[in-house]
Amino acid sequence: MKTMGNSNAYSLEGKKVVLLGGTSGLGLATAVAAANEGALVVVVSGTREKVDEALAVLPENSAGFVADLGDELQVAALFEKTGEFDHLVFTAGDALLFGELPGLDIDKAKQSIHLRFWGAIMAAKHGAPLIRKGGSITLTTGALGRRPRKGTAVVAGMASAIEGLTRALAIDLAPIRVNAVCAGTVRTNLLKHLCEADREDFFEQVGKKLLTGRVGDAENLAEAYLYLMRGAFTTGQILVVDGGSLLV
Repeated sequence: MKTMGNSNAYSLEGKKVVLLGGTSGLGLATAVAAANEGALVVVVSGTREKVDEALAVLPENSAGFVADLGDELQVAALFEKTGEFDHLVFTAGDALLFGELPGLDIDKAKQSIHLRFWGAIMAAKHGAPLIRKGGSITLTTGALGRRPRKGTAVVAGMASAIEGLTRALAIDLAPIRVNAVCAGTVRTNLLKHLCEADREDFFEQVGKKLLTGRVGDAENLAEAYLYLMRGAFTTGQILVVDGGSLLV
């Protein structure tokens, strides 16, 4: 009788995972989850302070680097330091820009898109040559790309672009697998500009409308990133984790 193959092929134990934007929010939650499964994690952020804070909660064998992920020279230099690895996760991003078109600041809109979209392209360009056989790249997008709301033109456009980028990179970089996590409303630091009371009220109001009855936590999304890293037969896919927002 044939065996079903080596189950260790789907394990992250001993794998090296590089997380760009891995010092907070979805990135840090994914770094912690991967480390708990025995992966060696490397986190990257734009400031030493954030890197040190992340390393303080990660295992001692973890590593961290500082780089401006919107600067191609720094991205290229970063991957010279990381060396070969197995999985690349891109969750980096500045605060999202909302606002209706008549009052839209185009320069701020370009800045908002630069890191999330062009940063992802630069990461793929310079990181892919170092990814070992069986490895993957996982990008990050949002549900607003599939169901925009009033005042979300920049965010929705960017999210849709990342979905297209994911599918195109899956073709260009094969056999490296390229996928993306499409996140709904999640408790992260992206709404840190709001006071705690306003932030909690927002999460409560949104959560009431979702099929799950609550917004997501970073740990919920981390499971999606881990699945896509393990999923040896999954590529070019967008995994939606949104609490059912696309259905209501």
